[in-house]
Amino acid sequence: MASEGRTAQFDWGSIEGELLADGYSVLNGLCSPVECDELVASYDTNGQFRKTVIMGRQNFGKGEYKYFSYPLPSLIENLRKNLYTPLAYIANDWAEKFAISTRWPVGHEELLRGCAGAGQVKPTPLMLRYGPGDYNRMHQDMYGDVYFPFQVIVLLSEPQGDFEGGDLVLLENYPRMQSRPHVPKLAKGAAVIIPTKERPIAGVRGWRKAQMRHGVSEIRQGQRYTLGIIFHDAA
Repeated sequence: MASEGRTAQFDWGSIEGELLADGYSVLNGLCSPVECDELVASYDTNGQFRKTVIMGRQNFGKGEYKYFSYPLPSLIENLRKNLYTPLAYIANDWAEKFAISTRWPVGHEELLRGCAGAGQVKPTPLMLRYGPGDYNRMHQDMYGDVYFPFQVIVLLSEPQGDFEGGDLVLLENYPRMQSRPHVPKLAKGAAVIIPTKERPIAGVRGWRKAQMRHGVSEIRQGQRYTLGIIFHDAA
């Protein structure tokens, strides 16, 4: 399926409502099982990645991930481009709720030009691999002064088939309240849209910001692969 068609199949009005209500939205069937398997098989391919991070060395958790280099694989390039545009409209609505002046261009190329102007030119889409005992600490993926408010995580492995454990965990920190966890359930090929840094929550005096972080619980057995689609580039 062409990337334009696969992104157009989703009800973006409902997605906007879910993001506002819960801070995340699941896109079932974003990638086919064959596409997932091909991406997993490519993980050990030399030449398509610019950097490998061993998470334990950085105290990020346990496991590893690799950042793709430019040019991106066509599937990832097209998903990044075609997911960006509907999310840019939602991001601009959130900017109004936050009462900030930032407005996001509807074309991804213009976002990347803005990143380049800020010295951010390194591609940020990545693949992550976890094995038994691996996990990812709660974190945010901003990489510089210019960061787009949303990112997308695609599960490339089959829960309870390829791996056990390894839940994606979202943690919402709201001022003067205890933290609220979310644990979206994903099938192989499904994706979840999450905020990069914060989301709006309605209060009695208008909209307030809740900080959002995400991580992965410990893998009990097997291997878990994910694709991270981050729309801004890194410094």
